[in-house]
Amino acid sequence: MQDYSELFKKLSGKKAIVVGDVMVDAYMMGKVERISPEAPVPVVSVADRKYRLGGAANVALNIAAFGAEVYLCSVIGNDNMGQIFRDLLHENNLPDNGIISSENRKTTTKTRIISGGQHLLRIDDEDASQISDELKEILMFRISQIIENEHIDVLVFEDYDKGLLSPDIIHRITMLCRQNKIKVTVDPKKRNFDAYKYVTMFKPNLKEFCEGCKIERSTDTETLKPHAKEFMQKNNIDILMVTLSENGILICTQKRYVHIPAQIRDIVDVSGAGDTVISVASLLLTATDDVEEIARISNLAGGIVCEKVGVVPIDVEVLKRKIAE
Repeated sequence: MQDYSELFKKLSGKKAIVVGDVMVDAYMMGKVERISPEAPVPVVSVADRKYRLGGAANVALNIAAFGAEVYLCSVIGNDNMGQIFRDLLHENNLPDNGIISSENRKTTTKTRIISGGQHLLRIDDEDASQISDELKEILMFRISQIIENEHIDVLVFEDYDKGLLSPDIIHRITMLCRQNKIKVTVDPKKRNFDAYKYVTMFKPNLKEFCEGCKIERSTDTETLKPHAKEFMQKNNIDILMVTLSENGILICTQKRYVHIPAQIRDIVDVSGAGDTVISVASLLLTATDDVEEIARISNLAGGIVCEKVGVVPIDVEVLKRKIAE
């Protein structure tokens, strides 16, 4: 059996860039004790409000939890939620030198209303239009500066389809990484699904993979394998990792296919599980070539965060204990 303590030690001190759509995850926690007289909907008496880093910022948090150094590159609004976002970065000891504030955009905010541990409603306040050419150039400059000044091991594209990433910017960033021998991993969305070429690891969920490949949705891994091989060859992808929810993970290389079943867990909230999987897989990729172990540990990490309410980063000590079981 592999010495996991040594593997995890290798992760501390690694350097990563996360490029993608960031957001503030807001929570209104309270109790439902009556139905509104104005409409047949519950009335939530708010007892507490919380703000957390979401989207690509949650990926950065997960990477930082392992002791790695992470740089987050994105665009937010020059607004109240944007200031809350920067404050959250500082509270979590994450640098903000890759964050661009724009007067012409709003900071994406997802507000979840929760009562008694139950998720009742989510409100999205966002601008999902493409960022301007000017903002693209500023973004490229910030990323280039970080790569020039730091020894970056991996760059993660975290695409939430909120307007930051487009085929041209994806191509430019990927080519910059190839020139500097930086591994590139991707958590995609439908709009840019075919834009990610020559990347190290591509991690869609089952729905995204089947829609992106225009095939009928199926959890049968034997059915998925030929489509996985074709997709990898077409886009020059080294590793394809498809998350199958309660059915685990299918991880593929040009020569191997490995299905890692999911462990039975007490699922409370799946929010942020995909963030955790791509974070852990990306970081492990900088320390080991064993794709089966990468998939197994990432799968386990994704399941652990599902036991918590809301979007939370992985607890590394809990992960270590679960691996040892």
